[in-house]
Amino acid sequence: MKIGNSAAAVLLLLGAAAEASDETVQFSSGDNRVALVELFTSEGCSSCPPADRWLSGLKHESRLWHDYVPIAFHVDYWDYIGWPDPFASSANSERHRRHQQQGGSLAVYTPGFFNNGQEWLEWRTRGSVAGNKLAPAGNLTLRVEGNTVAVRFENDHFRESNLIVHIAVLGMNLESNVRAGENRGRILKHDFVAMTLVSAALEKSPGGFRGVARISLSGQPAIRKALVAWVSSDRAQAPLQAVGGYLPEPDPS
Repeated sequence: MKIGNSAAAVLLLLGAAAEASDETVQFSSGDNRVALVELFTSEGCSSCPPADRWLSGLKHESRLWHDYVPIAFHVDYWDYIGWPDPFASSANSERHRRHQQQGGSLAVYTPGFFNNGQEWLEWRTRGSVAGNKLAPAGNLTLRVEGNTVAVRFENDHFRESNLIVHIAVLGMNLESNVRAGENRGRILKHDFVAMTLVSAALEKSPGGFRGVARISLSGQPAIRKALVAWVSSDRAQAPLQAVGGYLPEPDPS
């Protein structure tokens, strides 16, 4: 499905290795570039379920979080054809349009994959995301304590001073019984769905950049969740580095 050009907004994500304790969770990308793989999708789009299934398959890959961070942005520009996607937002749609406006693709359509801000069509022919052969990008670390996320981006050779960190909670094992629209009568399953996203400015510090953000980790319609983040310039959406991993599962007691 395709849609014409329109306005803009900014969102994004990234990830790698995780450490957990009773009090804190920490994710660190390592110095090599971690790819941010974005899927723009909609439950109102009959062409999207195969792409959703492909993205879900990445949770079985050993390189997940180490070489790439996946995220599904559900868009709302197909809601008018009969089924309001419960995971969609106008911000996600605007992010999709901004990719096109910044040269990442020639058109806005679903399902639409982007790899580090550029249209990525190889998902149809590849079993997974290509290996990471990019130059070192700097270590991005998240330290999560409660709803507070401390961010450190170790990159002292990056000259750009206006950096933004984007942090998202992803929902896993989500399911919808679609009762209208192009997918009427189907049960659709989703993973890596962007449920909550916040952005915060980073400040220059010795050896790189630092910042703090607050994000709600509760109240999401998913038992298993992941936390991902990526850093970008305030002028462009393309990520500079990404990090992420699964959050500890809640104690059933």
